[in-house]
Amino acid sequence: MPLFRMDAGYLLALAVIFLVALPIHELAHAWVAERLGDPTPRRFGRVTLNPLAHLDPIGALMLLLAGFGWARPVPVHPLYLRYGPRVGMALVGGAGPAANLALALLGILAYRALPPVVLNQLLLRFLISWILINIGLMAFNLLPLPPLDGYRVLQGLLPPEAASAYARLEAYGPLALLLFLVLDRQIGLLAALLNPLYALAFRLMTL
Repeated sequence: MPLFRMDAGYLLALAVIFLVALPIHELAHAWVAERLGDPTPRRFGRVTLNPLAHLDPIGALMLLLAGFGWARPVPVHPLYLRYGPRVGMALVGGAGPAANLALALLGILAYRALPPVVLNQLLLRFLISWILINIGLMAFNLLPLPPLDGYRVLQGLLPPEAASAYARLEAYGPLALLLFLVLDRQIGLLAALLNPLYALAFRLMTL
């Protein structure tokens, strides 16, 4: 069975991703930033589950076409953050992918908890698509390229001098991301990352 097929279950999962998963991803960033002392996300109306507050048209199109994408970044002021800008931004950055992981695990738990008689074809395809898309969003956003979340996470993990040198990449972030996507089309970089995660998800579903 193809992982992503444009059937009713997949399209339903995409709709729920747009309405629920992407807002939760961005709300996680905003909530953690606020907990760490930054009032900026609330000032810009981002501590919300309203999907229109978080929508990025290009990221939404990528999600529709490729099964991964992004929402509009939450504005965060690093100097407000507890534990300092680098560590604070790493915590804020990691919150979004962590939310997608939690949503994927909820999908796996739902699949395991529902009796087989309830799992008709539509619900089965919805759950599988929901799990795989959330895993894709988690993994894609953890790539260590600006402006993705993984860039901030890696900056927080690196020693200060290495983090300062790595920060120079930010000026070329969109170009680096575009180059990665072009290379991915040629040699399947994302597939090499995602396929083991998808296989693990299927193992967890069928234990």
